[in-house]
Amino acid sequence: MAPTARQHQEELQFRLILAATYPFFLAAAVFGRMAPGRAPARPGLPAPHRSVFGEARAMAVQAIPFAFMG
Repeated sequence: MAPTARQHQEELQFRLILAATYPFFLAAAVFGRMAPGRAPARPGLPAPHRSVFGEARAMAVQAIPFAFMG
């Protein structure tokens, strides 16, 4: 398989996995926001102002590469 075709296939797989897992990460982000006593990610610094949707996407993009390892 040509390198560009393989890269395109991996990109397509990444997008499909992102679309399939995004609802779960979105639910986790919503529940995380609603949790009482939520501590900032870095003690002493204010929590970043990111939307729930942006937070869910960031979680998904961080977790999905593990599916491509191996």
